[in-house]
Amino acid sequence: MRQATSKAVAGSSADRRPVLSLAAGIALLAGVTTAHAQSTGIAACDDFLTKYDACVVSKVPEAQRAMYKTQIDQTRKAWVDMAKNPSAKATMESTCKQTLDATKASLTAYGCSF
Repeated sequence: MRQATSKAVAGSSADRRPVLSLAAGIALLAGVTTAHAQSTGIAACDDFLTKYDACVVSKVPEAQRAMYKTQIDQTRKAWVDMAKNPSAKATMESTCKQTLDATKASLTAYGCSF
């Protein structure tokens, strides 16, 4: 009886490992998604960031993806910081639209459309 109980406990412990790994993976992805979804508070900027992220993830080859992700992460951080400054925030919509126009051409080569 003792041996059967030990096996049952050992089996249930082994069964929990994949579930815990899956849960940890989901939590990690949720954190990544939250970090990337940080809003600037400016609709034009958030729209650009969302479209850029979607393009990079779905169209840019894996070998080049890290470079583009680094650029967008830096841009997002800069824009979030700028949005905290009332005088800078007033000009951000036009800045984001200009960035969209400038970026469109370079990402069109990958089949992205904005």
